Amino acid sequence: MRRALTVRGRVQGVGFRPWVWRQATRLSLRGTVKNASGEVHIDVCGDPDAIDALLDALRRDAPPLARVDSVDVITLPDEGPRPAAFAIVDSDVQAGIDAHVPPESAPCAECLAELEDPADRRFGYPFTQCTACGPRYTLIEALPYDRARTSMAGFVLCGPCHVEYTDPSSRRFHAEPIACHDCGPQLMIDGEDCIDPVQAAVARLEAGDVVAVRGTGGYHLLCDARSEAAVTRLRARKLRPTRPLALLVPSPTEDPLRGARALVEVDEATATALQSPARPIVLAKRRSGAAVAASVAPGVRDLGIMLPGSGLHHLLVQAFGGPLVATSGNRSGEPLATTPQEARTQLSDTADAMLHHDRPILRPIDDAVVRLVAGAPRLLRAGRGFAPLERRLRVPVPHPTLAVGGHLKSAVALAWGDRVAISPHIGDLEHSRTRAHFARTIETMSALYGLEPREVLCDAHPDYASTRWAQTWAAAEPGRRLTKVGHHTAHASSLVGEFQELRGPWLVFTWDGVGLGPDGTLWGGEALYGRPGRWLRVARLAPLRLLGASRAGREPWRSAAAMYWAAGVPFEAPVGNSELARDAWHAELGTVDTSAIGRLLDGAAHIILGITRYGHEAQGPMELEALAETVPPADPVHLPLQPNGDVVEIDWRPLLPLLTARTDPAVRASALHDALVDAALRIVHAIEPGQVGVTGGVFTNRVLTERLQARLAKGGRTLRMHRSIPPGDGGLAFGQLIERTAPS
Repeated sequence: MRRALTVRGRVQGVGFRPWVWRQATRLSLRGTVKNASGEVHIDVCGDPDAIDALLDALRRDAPPLARVDSVDVITLPDEGPRPAAFAIVDSDVQAGIDAHVPPESAPCAECLAELEDPADRRFGYPFTQCTACGPRYTLIEALPYDRARTSMAGFVLCGPCHVEYTDPSSRRFHAEPIACHDCGPQLMIDGEDCIDPVQAAVARLEAGDVVAVRGTGGYHLLCDARSEAAVTRLRARKLRPTRPLALLVPSPTEDPLRGARALVEVDEATATALQSPARPIVLAKRRSGAAVAASVAPGVRDLGIMLPGSGLHHLLVQAFGGPLVATSGNRSGEPLATTPQEARTQLSDTADAMLHHDRPILRPIDDAVVRLVAGAPRLLRAGRGFAPLERRLRVPVPHPTLAVGGHLKSAVALAWGDRVAISPHIGDLEHSRTRAHFARTIETMSALYGLEPREVLCDAHPDYASTRWAQTWAAAEPGRRLTKVGHHTAHASSLVGEFQELRGPWLVFTWDGVGLGPDGTLWGGEALYGRPGRWLRVARLAPLRLLGASRAGREPWRSAAAMYWAAGVPFEAPVGNSELARDAWHAELGTVDTSAIGRLLDGAAHIILGITRYGHEAQGPMELEALAETVPPADPVHLPLQPNGDVVEIDWRPLLPLLTARTDPAVRASALHDALVDAALRIVHAIEPGQVGVTGGVFTNRVLTERLQARLAKGGRTLRMHRSIPPGDGGLAFGQLIERTAPS
């Protein structure tokens, strides 16, 4: 019997062809396997039962990094000469590639064992990898994924590596970035002529220095996480006064979680997230007495922990023997430095030493961030190992379509047919370098997938940099189409897009900072009812009138002032002339109304914690959450639900006596969360929808989300939460596409 098999999915760059070769050889089958146009084509002949066994293996036992979406089978005439064996043949390079970009992956157990084995020829080699692990997105120049189309093309294989690369029985068969000490990328440390750059870098870390290290997707800034002086120095130089810093912890092969367990509580879900091939930063509850500097994560209970995501990081942290701060190698708010020259230009005032390598990074990518909420990992930032995120659309787009998301936590998405590819985290588009990185990401992703978008989707806010870019792009060429999508409808649709098999109607709480609503006001505390394409606002937070709206997210006293003045309570604004500020507010000069829960939490943070100006976004709500988590839920303060036309408004005014009471700040913070949960629950009971969900940046708050989930569960309801799409603005581009393809 002879059959032609077409395998679709993530089947290139993941060791799929050698895996097929091994299966076919084991079953005594003959034929060929090759990459072609984003698929794998198998021409196989032999015993029918053996071919059926191969089909079963394709569908059930693919390699770890592979994902088989479908296998098409055609029976061919059993004519002509039969091949003598099974062989892997060269890829077909065709236009219109329907490719799946393979994910970045941390070193597998076998590669780590070689890295630590003094008898192995790759002992201590920081760039070791095989087909089951290693970088992909950052070094692929074009698809199909072959060495000649990667940043490894300039490294000529030595004899032993060439043997492995051409041996189908080797796990390094066509492992495109294969290399060793003799033929691969090399390390060097600025200003030092040393035999062992890793040990030289470790010596600088032990001395309390900040070291910039070039990884797979860009530079990290490392320092001793146990040293208050080192962490404080890094913060001062990077102009990052308060934002929590991620930690890289040792992960010895005999006990990979030892370093993590020393700092955070590691349950089964946390262990799984930490050890996933993506090696994300996992936000986990800090252990009492965790040996890290207090300035690593001030004001919060979680620590962001990650295990080494590359051989280089494994060697560094193992040799150091303790936790290292590992934060993005960039100027605050700007993209990662990826080349030695960029590092020297951008990081010379921050780093005392720089550890480089000479493997080109074609695309920057930051670390992914995951948080355990309600017992499951939730992706907060798509990065290394996750992005590009690939998803399916229930309704295909009519032509290649680009969605450009929002303004903060930017990410873009490309759609063609029923497929979506969501970019890695780009950043906040307030900085010119980040806007340039945004444009380059669109360009490089379009080229990688072989697409020319004909339509762009953007946020309705006219002042977003992404919206302005979309308008310029659409006007640049005849036939291009521009579609604007509401901020909060995109949020709601991004959640439904994750659960597209569930029937509605949906009630989705879209709570965040602020976003422009279709009525021209700033939303952020809405409950939307319906489905993608047909959302109806049914509830919201009663609006706050903010003075200096564009500054309110950085200066929480402005939200507190709005609460006090609306209630007729005196408030001394921390500005030059408090009376003038109050008079301007009463006269509605330079003010704006918003229903944003994020701004309400900002006001509470000023009242309870005394924070006047933030050192980082959402600092106040994060610190309130940390306090609230120390106090169990209690009977909530009742926030009336007041009809206002077609919308029910949550009256926040009963919160003011609670927030200003002379009681324990933790008790007040917990009561604030309970009051918001209770109001949301009563809205659910009034609507009785088919599905209840939460989205938006506010719902990265574990206390708020878990308490709402628990209250709903008591009534037999399930709360739908994001898992693989970020709930904040990093998920907007996906939501814009779901809105675009919604049935009319």
